[in-house]
Amino acid sequence: MSTTTRVRTTTPSDFTALSAMVQDAGLLRRRYGYYWAKLILLPLTLVVAILAFIWIGESWWQLVTAAVFAVILTQIAFLGHDAAHRQIFSSGRWNDWMSLIIADLFVGLSYGWWRHKHTRHHANPNKVGSDPDIDMPVLSLTPAQVSRRRNTVTSWLISHQGAFFFPVLLLEGISLHASGIARVLKREHVDRRWVEITFLTVRIGGFLALVFIVLSPGLAAAFLAVQLGLFGLYMGASFAPNHKGMPLVAATLKLDFLRRQVLMSRNIRGGRFIDTAMGGLNYQVEHHLFPSMPRPHLRRAAPIVRAYCERMGIPYTETSLLASYGIVLRYINRVGLGERDPFDCPLVAQRQAF
Repeated sequence: MSTTTRVRTTTPSDFTALSAMVQDAGLLRRRYGYYWAKLILLPLTLVVAILAFIWIGESWWQLVTAAVFAVILTQIAFLGHDAAHRQIFSSGRWNDWMSLIIADLFVGLSYGWWRHKHTRHHANPNKVGSDPDIDMPVLSLTPAQVSRRRNTVTSWLISHQGAFFFPVLLLEGISLHASGIARVLKREHVDRRWVEITFLTVRIGGFLALVFIVLSPGLAAAFLAVQLGLFGLYMGASFAPNHKGMPLVAATLKLDFLRRQVLMSRNIRGGRFIDTAMGGLNYQVEHHLFPSMPRPHLRRAAPIVRAYCERMGIPYTETSLLASYGIVLRYINRVGLGERDPFDCPLVAQRQAF
């Protein structure tokens, strides 16, 4: 992570000034043409994939089709993410319903569950006890989790957990579907519960029925294993580089909005291909600062935010995709080995001292 030697005192106007610069550049305006093209083309692509699946029929080539489904559904999920952040329409109601349709009816994930979880993450990225994304049931991402779990998992497994990171992501697709279903069936409040239950039943039930009607049981099971496994891997590999391996924030540490979002986020370089493959999540710093900024504007906002952070003495982190995975894996292993401060940011450390 690149750092500068000058550290400014926090002032309430720091983010306000940056926000004014971004707004003056026109980067918060809607991109209706871009999003309507995706809203039309991605569902059409999914329909074509379904028709190809039916036409191919009983064949082991369907495992290739399963991989295609994983890519299409992940791209559609990225579109649902944009809608949930109010990037597509000016109407909050339209964005909510679009997210609901995309997540539940097309992808098979509960929008209500995801929104509840993701809102908490955006409010406190990498903050211990507040960010649900650093509280994973399988991997230990904080020293406290390592200490708590050594009684139930062998020390060797925890110490080498980085080796299991990508294999674990193969199960993420099943976990996402199961977590959403569990959420809508619980007694706690869920907006539009019966809409979600209906959409999820149609999507998951309908897809399973289609697969087992077209394919024999053995091939159907193999198809679902590949589709769910690669879907989870693609989703996890797109979200993991953004925050894991960045500084953890103690529950008692107070940071202003600008520093809280920039210091805990990592951008991924790579050009237009990475922009498309990661659904804009490679501009994580800009996305966290301006969640409602349309995806195609993030690339243009990055130089403005980077230059501003340099002037303010705020470390701005960006790296390549492969390098980010290396950072994540080393971080997870170092946490497992018991290092209490595996990745420290100078500015965070300085603020923790006061």
